[in-house]
Amino acid sequence: MEYHQPVMLSECIEGLAIKSEGIYVDATFGGGGHSRAILEQLDENGRLLAFDRDEDATACAPADPRFTLINENFAYLKNFLRMHGVRRVDGLLADLGVSSHQFDVPERGFSIRSEGALDLRMDRRQPSTAADLVNTADEGELRKILWLYGELPNASAMARSICTARSTTPITSTKQLCDTVAKLLPRGKENKYLAMLFQALRIEVNGELDALRALLQQAVELLVPDGRLVIISYHSLEDRLVKNMMRTGNLEGELHKDFYGNPITTLVPVERKAITPSAEELQRNNRARSAKLRIARRTTIGTPTERNLA
Repeated sequence: MEYHQPVMLSECIEGLAIKSEGIYVDATFGGGGHSRAILEQLDENGRLLAFDRDEDATACAPADPRFTLINENFAYLKNFLRMHGVRRVDGLLADLGVSSHQFDVPERGFSIRSEGALDLRMDRRQPSTAADLVNTADEGELRKILWLYGELPNASAMARSICTARSTTPITSTKQLCDTVAKLLPRGKENKYLAMLFQALRIEVNGELDALRALLQQAVELLVPDGRLVIISYHSLEDRLVKNMMRTGNLEGELHKDFYGNPITTLVPVERKAITPSAEELQRNNRARSAKLRIARRTTIGTPTERNLA
């Protein structure tokens, strides 16, 4: 089974500052590239727990007693770690991109280049697909989704076109959706606008931003002092949340200060700016082109006790 090459692998491993006996979380297992690199740094006392809500990822799980794959949404990180006896972790990694495997399987509906069912679910156990969304949401709701999550300048026209088309024939395939908005795609930017459209639907169908918010908040609670948070994001909506949390310790990006004007924050960025892929990596893996890596260190402020983690 083909999954994408792990993005910025060496930068992620360096950012985690792995302790050989530590406990780590890979919140987005995918094909396991990052997880295998983490395992190489652990001794027999180390432990790695990985999350992936896509059942296809289980085929890539390494047979290693130090490794546990949890086939669930990382939004419920804290609860599932507790089920496995873990209350504190030394580092957490998340690569928020869609895997090449998901793009390359037409019936998953992630690709604008292959005809397939308009699905877009990360977890096929959940009932609602992208087809359900585009055929039932009212025009105002669709417009809001396309504007907020796809940042589409012509979100209103696209929503109107979708609602008009579905009144005659339900939109159930990726090709139908692409054809429905074809006249609204600027010349030379057709693929860009289609990618923005599919991104918007995918984010809504999978509740991706809500899951990321939950992950970031729980990661702060779970990390030990000096533990590392390493996140790769692929669009501005994700990156804004990650940057806010790492710079201020909250999702709103509001920096609180003590009486003397010193920042009060649970996380401190290890690097001032986001790290981007090298030219060499982009030559090998074009899908890494929009990736931004941010790394933060947990401070001692507000460190949870075992009691309030229970």
